[in-house]
Amino acid sequence: MSAHPTGLRLKVCGMREAANIAALATLEPDFLGFIFYPKSSRFAGAHLTPESLAHLPASIRKVGVFVDAPVADILARTTELGLNMVQLHGAETPAECQALKAVGLTVIKAIAVGEQLDQTALLPYIGHVDYFLFDTAGSQPGGNGTAFNWALLEQYNLPVPYFLAGGLELAQADALRNLRLPGLFALDLNSKFELAPGLKDVAKLRQMFTTIRSAFPAGTISSQTKSE
Repeated sequence: MSAHPTGLRLKVCGMREAANIAALATLEPDFLGFIFYPKSSRFAGAHLTPESLAHLPASIRKVGVFVDAPVADILARTTELGLNMVQLHGAETPAECQALKAVGLTVIKAIAVGEQLDQTALLPYIGHVDYFLFDTAGSQPGGNGTAFNWALLEQYNLPVPYFLAGGLELAQADALRNLRLPGLFALDLNSKFELAPGLKDVAKLRQMFTTIRSAFPAGTISSQTKSE
């Protein structure tokens, strides 16, 4: 496997203000992620309304990020806000992932990566998730703001494409644009592109998008994602 032939996708995660979301949309990211974990400093909570997302282009996939939330609660939130996808950062089981897929949601299962990546632990999720997201293990379920050793992914051999997360920043742009890791589908950008928690630096993200897209031509959303 290699980087997706129609381009490395870009996801920005952790917004909650309508004006900031609208400004980000002008960059045409492939995915925008909204965090529904109350302990996160980027918790969307009541800040996010259906109106704040209603005018996003259909090409931008809207992702709800959850940590060990009941399936019923996830479905209620995704229905209310018209989200296309869910990203699960807790101990969600393959059965819970399948329950969300069964109603038409695209499912991303986040995997915390430390000094090693045990691919055998991922096998039960194959067929029940659309993507993995590899993030750096830390004190929080996600958003710890540090990178792990990307070389751990050089031997990735599972049929599930993945998002790369974990402290990605503009200083790494050249290294990221040269990545040719098997299975790599998208980059997940968050804490290193902020003016404050939950408020993204659009100018800085524009630089990152330009650099990455010069190496990976932009393409359409993968057929593996669900239509609205």
